[in-house]
Amino acid sequence: QGPLVESGGGSVQAGGSLTLSCVASIGDYNTYSMAWFRQAPGKKEREGVAAVATRAVLTWFNEAVRGRFTISRDNSKNTLYLQMNDLTPEDTAMYYCAARRKSFLVGSEWTDETTFDYWGLGTQVTVSS
Repeated sequence: QGPLVESGGGSVQAGGSLTLSCVASIGDYNTYSMAWFRQAPGKKEREGVAAVATRAVLTWFNEAVRGRFTISRDNSKNTLYLQMNDLTPEDTAMYYCAARRKSFLVGSEWTDETTFDYWGLGTQVTVSS
C-alpha cells in the first residue's frame, strides 16, 4: 500500500451521503496539511474539493461543495475524512487524498495539486439521479 489509502467510495442516489476516509502511513502526519481532490469522468485535471490545516482550525472548501461537505482529521489515527451530504450527479468522480508538509495553506496553495507531496490512488464516488 502507498503512503495514503482512501476508502469509503461507492454508488448512491442523489441526495444520499457518503463518508470517505484516508489513512496515512507517512511519518509526522500532524505536520501535513491534507486535502481532497476529485477528477470527474472525461476531465483531464483534478479539482480541489476541501482541505484542512494541521490542527484542523483552518479549512477550505470548493464553492460547489460548501455547506454539503465537511472535512475533518484525526491526528491520533493518521486519518482524514470527508463527509459528503446531499450528493448530486455532478459529484461523481474519483476522489483523491493528498498531503503537503506545511502547517497551513494560503491562497491558491489549497488547490494547486502540483505542490502536494503525497497522493493516494483514489476511491470512486458515483451518484445517480
